[in-house]
Amino acid sequence: MRLNLRIKLISLWAAVMFFYLYGDYFALYIPGEAENLVNGKVILNNPVKLFVASVLMAVPPTVILITAMGRAFLAKWANVVAGILFTGIMVLIAATSIDIEWAAYVFYAFVESCTTIAIVWLALKWPKNAE
Repeated sequence: MRLNLRIKLISLWAAVMFFYLYGDYFALYIPGEAENLVNGKVILNNPVKLFVASVLMAVPPTVILITAMGRAFLAKWANVVAGILFTGIMVLIAATSIDIEWAAYVFYAFVESCTTIAIVWLALKWPKNAE
């Protein structure tokens, strides 16, 4: 069975969001991390950082909407640009989190990076005559 390219891309973005959530969830099991969250000793410790993170986390669902309902040209380039952006972010996060305690988090960053690379690759192969 051949899946429509839009469905493939939407599915991959949904997976990216789950990987991101799972990574953050399992990070809370690292000794001291849940306590840091409760005590406010976290990266998102002010309204500006929280807003930036919120905007960043709004990108995948927005790309899903554009992919589902937008014109092919817009959907293609939204996937390419967002895929490259998220790949870069996740590679940076993985590279700066290498520690045995953070192994699960780095694993999810790696899997998410592979998924966003697949998104970019598929989007770049978008047929010229497709709508």
